[in-house]
Parts: sequence; structure tokens; C-alpha cells
Amino acid sequence: MFKLSDKKLRIGVVGFGKMGMLHAGIVNALPEAQLVAVCEKNGLIRKFLRKILKDVSVVEDVEKLCQMDLDAVYVTTPISSHFPVVKSLYESKVAYNLFVEKTLASNFKEAKEISELARGFGGVNMVGYMRRFSVSFMKAKNLLDQGVIGEPVSFKAYAYSSDFFGVKGNSKVHTPQVGVVRDLGCHAIDLALWFFGDFRVEDVKIESIINDSSADSAYFKVRGPNDLVGKFNVSWCVDGYRIPEVGFIIEGSEGTLSVNDDELTLNLKDGKKRKWFRHDLGDQVGFWLGSPEYYREDECFVKAVTSGKTVEPCFETAAKVDCIIDEVLARAG
Repeated sequence: MFKLSDKKLRIGVVGFGKMGMLHAGIVNALPEAQLVAVCEKNGLIRKFLRKILKDVSVVEDVEKLCQMDLDAVYVTTPISSHFPVVKSLYESKVAYNLFVEKTLASNFKEAKEISELARGFGGVNMVGYMRRFSVSFMKAKNLLDQGVIGEPVSFKAYAYSSDFFGVKGNSKVHTPQVGVVRDLGCHAIDLALWFFGDFRVEDVKIESIINDSSADSAYFKVRGPNDLVGKFNVSWCVDGYRIPEVGFIIEGSEGTLSVNDDELTLNLKDGKKRKWFRHDLGDQVGFWLGSPEYYREDECFVKAVTSGKTVEPCFETAAKVDCIIDEVLARAG
């Protein structure tokens, strides 16, 4: 367990794109932590960072972090590089407390190996499914655990954005190579696993809208505990979603719960109704960057490192998302 005493956690970030900058900024705002190292392969970015981050070591190779006495490392590189980066961090003994942005890996095989490495080396590990730290989804989880809508019978989940709305048959437009299910749908899958437990995939349909090699829209059906039926719709080609949104409509034996990033509605069969917005649920944090849930997840990770306690979603939990995604893609052919 880390002994806080008079010093702060020494944090490194691998990959200084949008998410790397976000987590670095939040880490420096936490009283228990301090950014001390950045690993970035882009030479121009390294040159810029060395000018503005005077007290931060900037390197181009992960193994060069091993002499910096780091307590924890954030991995915010593209998904395809998560596996080799995490493996190198462990094997080079850079740090054993790791935070990896979603998804954990490019496939379940890699995710499973990363989880096994984490168990072998120890430390705290976490994956950035930040919607678990959204006040609306936390409230929904609490109501489900209390049995407010009775036994869940079915649910409909969606993950939509307008990132590529109106773009059709354009071979010049490049969508993320990982596809819409891994890029956007992973959040809905993770929340469903958190809400209901494990489930299996049944029917799947994936559409290519932008070009033949792009997986842009997906529908799949799942079966969960107690014969729970779930349906997922995922697309980055939907009008009206300038900011990506994830939502659920959950039917229970005693009522219905609807929740998305901004609000939650409860309709019970006894006639009781209730609605909450973000501001009704205490959506305040110590430092606002990106959205409040990013601060909460980083605070949770840092506190877990200082206390030596486990935290969710850990690598093993997050690997289940990669397993479901692989199953969806396999069934789609």
C-alpha cells in the first residue's frame, strides 16, 4: 500500500492525445497526485510538451519510464496499442497500478492476457468506463439494487452519436477502425453488465453505411439472468446527437425506469412517478474538466492506489465487455 505521508502519487501518462490531456489535467487537480512523466511517440507533441511542462519528464518510449519511480500510469493510447503498452509497463516494472482507457484491448484474447498479467503483478487496475460515475446511471443502479421496479424483465439500450450523420457511400471518410460497437457501444455493454450481470448474445445485425469496410450501425439481442431479454442499438450516424449519448429503458415487474446521461425517469405500476435531472442528483466535483464523471473516476482510482484497495471496473470486469464485443462481431460474420 502506498504511504502518502508528505508526498503525492507520482503519475505518468502514456499517449498525450485528447484523453491523455484530460486525465493529466484532472490528476494535477487532485491533492493526492501529481503528473511527473509523459510518454508520447509524436515528436512535435514531445517538443511542445517540453516547453510548457517544465517539471514533467517527456519521453518517447515506455521503457524509459522505468527509472522515474512512478506510482501509477494512465494508458490513453489508441485501443490497438493497449495490449503491447500494458504488457511493456508490467514487464519493464514501470508501475503496477494502471488505468487504461476503454476498451481494455482490441479483443477478448488480449484482454484476458492483460487481466492475467494484472493478477500476477498485483497493484490496482481500472478501465475508463466513466459512465459508471455519472450521477444518473449511479442513481439507476441504486434503484435497481433496491428492487424499486421489481425484477427486471427486459431492457432496450442505445448508444448514439451524430459523428458521421449524413455521410453515406463516401470512401474518403475514415471512421475509427475498431468499429462502432467497440468505440461507442462498449459503454452501453458495460452498463448493462453492471446493471444486470452476465448475458449471452443472440441475434446480431451490423450495417456498413459510410463505406464497405466501416461498421457504422449495430443491433443485437441478448439473454440475461432469469430470462431477461435485452436489445441494443448502436450507431454513430443518428441525427440530433452532437454529443454521444447512452440510454436505457428498463421494464420491471413493478414499473419502468428510463435513464440516459442527463436524466432519469421512474414510472411505477402503483401510479407513482418521479424524474431527476443531473442537477437534482448532486452533480458537483472538485474540478470540472470534460464532464464530472471523469473527475470521479480519476479520484476513485487515485484513492484506491493510496489505500491499496481494489476498484471497479477492474481489468477482469472490463474484459467481459471485450468478450461480448467479440461475440457480437463473430455472430455478425
